[in-house]
Amino acid sequence: MKYKISLCISVLCFFTAFLLILAARTSSQEALARRISPDILRFHVLADSNRREDQERKLEVRGLILDYMEKQLPENIGKKELIKWLENNRTSIESMAEDWLSDHGSEKEVRFELARDYFPTKAYGDMVFPCGVYDTARIVIGSGRGRNWWCVLYPSLCFTDSLHAIVPESSKDTLKNLLTEEDYNALLGPGAYLKGAEGTAGRSGTDQAEGTAAENRAQEKPKIRARLRLLDILCGISNG
Repeated sequence: MKYKISLCISVLCFFTAFLLILAARTSSQEALARRISPDILRFHVLADSNRREDQERKLEVRGLILDYMEKQLPENIGKKELIKWLENNRTSIESMAEDWLSDHGSEKEVRFELARDYFPTKAYGDMVFPCGVYDTARIVIGSGRGRNWWCVLYPSLCFTDSLHAIVPESSKDTLKNLLTEEDYNALLGPGAYLKGAEGTAGRSGTDQAEGTAAENRAQEKPKIRARLRLLDILCGISNG
């Protein structure tokens, strides 16, 4: 009995320490995000639903809009100028996407908006952007309830090698000029901000790990419940 109580206390201490470390790491990432977010613009595309055809249309609309921006955007444009350009071209972007959807059998509305949103930690090639709130250019298709796709629009990480998710050197140079050396270095290097846990390719290069920030947080909950259930078993607690 004493052994079981001792084991129960040890497990409780372990998970308490784990949760404290997790909270401290998240807090550290969000603090970094607050420092760098004024110089970052994310790009967010939300599908109408999780049906296969809606997810495929989401990717087609994404490519259509990115191709349009890549061809039309002035060179060496800054974040403020990019936001102004997007605002001025809002109607053209929406109409272009809706026309494409209509041509492919869908009459879904497309909304373009500039907003602020929470993003999870995400790796893009050898760079890792911490979780936190960022300015974002958002495309919502229909209800916008499907899995989403995102990347970093400024500095440009959206127009990357789709297979290897290579971050352009020009984008790295822009970040170096915008951020402090400490904050820039925090985005690089092995093990930085859960890089290993998040994967090696960003959403600009692959759509294998799609999901909203809320979905990512929700995915963690069953793990915690499973741990607590294990704790109950170890402690001899029964729900009847």
